[in-house]
Amino acid sequence: MIETIFFDFDGVILNSLPVRDYGFRKIFKEFNDVLVNRLLEYHSLNGGLSRYVKIRYFYNAILGIDVSDEKVQELASKFSYIMKTELTNKKYLIAETVEFIKQNYKKYNFHIVSGSDEKELNYLCKKLDLSKFFKTIEGSPTPKNELVKNILEKYNYNSNECILIGDSVNDYEAAYLNKIKFYGYNNEKLKNKANYIEDFYIFKIKE
Repeated sequence: MIETIFFDFDGVILNSLPVRDYGFRKIFKEFNDVLVNRLLEYHSLNGGLSRYVKIRYFYNAILGIDVSDEKVQELASKFSYIMKTELTNKKYLIAETVEFIKQNYKKYNFHIVSGSDEKELNYLCKKLDLSKFFKTIEGSPTPKNELVKNILEKYNYNSNECILIGDSVNDYEAAYLNKIKFYGYNNEKLKNKANYIEDFYIFKIKE
């Protein structure tokens, strides 16, 4: 019997990925488009990773240079400002997911576990009137697999009674590492990862 559902945020509840692409282009506007496109490709393949990881990846793996913690924080703050300015618009909400959440939040324990910055995430959820549906809303810089692990321990959840819904391989890995069921959504590449949600309007959890 499923009691608890962990939700990823970007791409599952909020269609924020194009805006986040724009954010990365903005903070790295002084660099060649070819280099930034490589970052966006990495970003697309690793949606569940935090911006801190992605900013470091740009410098370390793409540019081949070191980057200070201070520089990473500076760029992450600029990125966050862009996100807070744009993503409070309810037009980015994924309607079918939000409807599922509204219809079922009293039946299950709902938690958000995201690669997005935690303070920004709580700000967006408050502005988008989502906060009341979730027991916790947690994000980076803590890695997603640790977020799930900590919640399982804090609330003494039975892993057999939990699922994680996400749109990236990082979400799948967080579920796998914590021995909970994974449901893919909004990314057809995840269809081979067991369960997949085609449409939240008709979605029924396999108890």
